[in-house]
Amino acid sequence: MRNRIILVGFFMAAFVVGNAQKLEGISVRQSLAYNNENAQSSVQKEAETEQLPYSQWMANSFMSLHQDSIAVKEGKPARWDYEQGLMLKALEKVWRSTADDKYFNYIVNDLNRYVDKDGEIRTYPLEDFNLDNIATGRALLTMYNQSQPNREKFKAAAENLWSQLEDQPLTSEGGYWHKKRYPNQMWLDGLFMAEPFSAEFAKMFNHPEHFEHIYRQFELIEKNAVDSKTGLIYHGYDESREQDWADKKTGLSPHFWGRAIGWYAMALVEVLDYFPMNHPRRPELISYLQRLAPALVKYQDEKSGVWYQMTALAGKEGNYLESSSSCMFTYTLLKGARMGYLDQGYQEAGIKGFKGILKEFLIYEKDGSLSLDKAVSVGGLGGDPYRDGTYEYYLSEPIKINDLKGLGPFIFAATEFELLDELNVGKNKKVGLDTYFNREFRTGYNGVQEQFHYTWDDQQHSGFYWFGNIFKNYGASLENIDKPSYKNMKGVDVYIIVDPDNEEETASPNFITPTDIKQIKKWVKKGGHLLLMTNDEGHCELKGADMLIREFGMSFTFENMNMVEGKNFDQGSVMVEKGNPIFPNTKEVYIKELVTINPAEDSKTILSKDGKAIMVSSAYKKGHITVIGDPWLYNEYVDGRRISKKFQNFQAAKDLSKWLLEN
Repeated sequence: MRNRIILVGFFMAAFVVGNAQKLEGISVRQSLAYNNENAQSSVQKEAETEQLPYSQWMANSFMSLHQDSIAVKEGKPARWDYEQGLMLKALEKVWRSTADDKYFNYIVNDLNRYVDKDGEIRTYPLEDFNLDNIATGRALLTMYNQSQPNREKFKAAAENLWSQLEDQPLTSEGGYWHKKRYPNQMWLDGLFMAEPFSAEFAKMFNHPEHFEHIYRQFELIEKNAVDSKTGLIYHGYDESREQDWADKKTGLSPHFWGRAIGWYAMALVEVLDYFPMNHPRRPELISYLQRLAPALVKYQDEKSGVWYQMTALAGKEGNYLESSSSCMFTYTLLKGARMGYLDQGYQEAGIKGFKGILKEFLIYEKDGSLSLDKAVSVGGLGGDPYRDGTYEYYLSEPIKINDLKGLGPFIFAATEFELLDELNVGKNKKVGLDTYFNREFRTGYNGVQEQFHYTWDDQQHSGFYWFGNIFKNYGASLENIDKPSYKNMKGVDVYIIVDPDNEEETASPNFITPTDIKQIKKWVKKGGHLLLMTNDEGHCELKGADMLIREFGMSFTFENMNMVEGKNFDQGSVMVEKGNPIFPNTKEVYIKELVTINPAEDSKTILSKDGKAIMVSSAYKKGHITVIGDPWLYNEYVDGRRISKKFQNFQAAKDLSKWLLEN
């Protein structure tokens, strides 16, 4: 076992959670890093010259411990397991916050160890009807959504898991048995294992009827397992009342176990990512979270900021502060507040929780990596040897360092915490994306025609999914603008027109007309910010776009440049000068096959190459117009998987989004 250095440094007690998330000009993240500094050894400082965000730091530490595969149980071969799925989802969150392909590659390489070309999953026993085996299905859906070879096998594997859910044994009220060998029992754990996958699959493959079933699982827990006095939730419920651990009147297990409640809480905020906005059950799911959140805050330890293993029994002999549940509750509160499900006051409790996690549980290793201490290894009901659900049972389970059920939620919580400093950049602002001039269609996953190509929802290389997520992470909301009119765009702060279609791209293109230009110009005049991203002339209806920008004193040259041959990506290089007003954190980007621009007299040239303007911005009345001759920030060149790491398109997308929202 490696030598460990326990963090004992002083942490700031005062955190301000107002609009700016600042403390005397220091960001929340900076204040934590500042107060960790004195506690770190010289070895740590050498290993972390510039401290990474905690999400990346822990993800890197995890991958150094599990380099080849994710072995969940010591001394036993790696197998398909929910802890594996938890970690893969955690790594996905870090990939999406960094665009570093090492996280993506780890996920796909791990899945490839299990999923064969036909979608069969090695070591997965469908006949067990174990909800735990569903959790890794979320990683399968992520991989199927990406442009890559052989992705169909991930869909086939996900369909195998879906088939389990279709045949999963049910209680008389329609609740999933946790496992076939646990008949008539619903455990809180199962909600996280099955329902986020179920909701995402139902959304992707058009199973709208299934959302009622997803809701039913939560409804049954709320009906049968919630304690009216504390607001907490019992670990399990046995409809038959046959288990020795089950109360003969209620069927409930005897205690409130932290991690079980954490699984349920995280399941709620994850399912809501996919639950249709207009579904009548969505408000009820949000109400369940709003009911639970006050109970979580009530039982948050005032001194440490974290939670006990046995949530409601602080101070009882043997009880201890436990890391996995603390990470889960912190994540739930931070995400719930960010998404608007919870009042912003819960964000303060989440910050307090994360601060406590760093103080109580984090270990700085001599090699510069991180570890997480004090996670209970397991908790269950029944089985062999029999687990009776007593207080003594839950305290008898071993406490582990770097238990995956703690590491995964820590990364979840850290990614949320790391958004706090910039959430207010786009607060109450709307970003509208044109779906009228750019209107291409393809056959979707379920055989239905769907709009794609530079759209918010398109996760393949052709989409703007990453660009949209950056706006959302700044606190803005996204909309689609079907037809530009002052009425449609009222309340929209940023309007993006990208790659207007020509006759070769869509059967019935909508060309930019003088009427459209009049409406757009009126909107800009009143304070809107237009971002126009065209393309080279062969791949875009450039004449209408040229008419539009001439109204603002600019024009296109109709000359193309940066024509890239194959994978000779250096031909698409564009250098960013130091002090650039839009891209202060970017040095070099990749933009290929673009059209150059004649700037207006009073406009600013933002990007240029060989003396030719590539990107131009200009103020107009109360608004702005920014023009670039390529749609360069689509997923293929932002997600970190295709082009050299020297090209900072992801950072450029962050810089541009922030500037658009602030100007």
